[in-house]
Amino acid sequence: NHCEDFLVDEQIATDEKLIAVLDGCTMGTESVFASMLYGKILRNISKKLFYQEFVSDNTIDLKTKLRQVVKQLIDETNLIKNQVGLEVNELLSTLIIGIVNIKELKGEFIAIGDGLICLDGELIEYEQNDKPDYLGYHLNDNFEEWYSSQNQKLSILNFKDLSICTDGIFTFKELENKKNQKSESEIIHQLLIDKEGLEFDNFFDRKISWLKENWNHIVTDDLAIIRMIPTD
Repeated sequence: NHCEDFLVDEQIATDEKLIAVLDGCTMGTESVFASMLYGKILRNISKKLFYQEFVSDNTIDLKTKLRQVVKQLIDETNLIKNQVGLEVNELLSTLIIGIVNIKELKGEFIAIGDGLICLDGELIEYEQNDKPDYLGYHLNDNFEEWYSSQNQKLSILNFKDLSICTDGIFTFKELENKKNQKSESEIIHQLLIDKEGLEFDNFFDRKISWLKENWNHIVTDDLAIIRMIPTD
């Protein structure tokens, strides 16, 4: 459900994907710009790294590659920022970025700001009390010190069902009768755990429609979700 939110699902190596969900700050200036800019830079980085690894045949471990991607994202953002004369409040967006080996079913993630990861039914929520520590605040920091200080990192192994999403998932509302409001856990179960309709390409569209038609719940904020379920 796109406006200030954006998502990236890009091949970064033969058996690896870069996935990311981004949410522009509503209080920022033209906040859709920040999430789209970061997302498009991440897509370009992925394509470049895919080509470089293909040509050199050198493999990089996921943790090192994720760090490399984040540094390159900051470097390229700073280049554009200086060229175009952007202000910090034009570059405020949350990010959850992950690199996943789709063959070995493992991944490395970092959350910058808030959002949610659902790993085999377990919820890992990054909540910063409506004051996300946006990447835009740290573009001129010493990268090594800043990255080392980040504590919202996650390593996963042997996943069976993995989702990342922006905090829009917490905004489904029953607008006509608040007594019928479903809990966040019930909404999350429908979108991130339940597998009915998984065979359809428009899986999430069908889920959103189901929530409206059956529970009269609609999402009241932008929402970006990526869900990965390995095939047998």
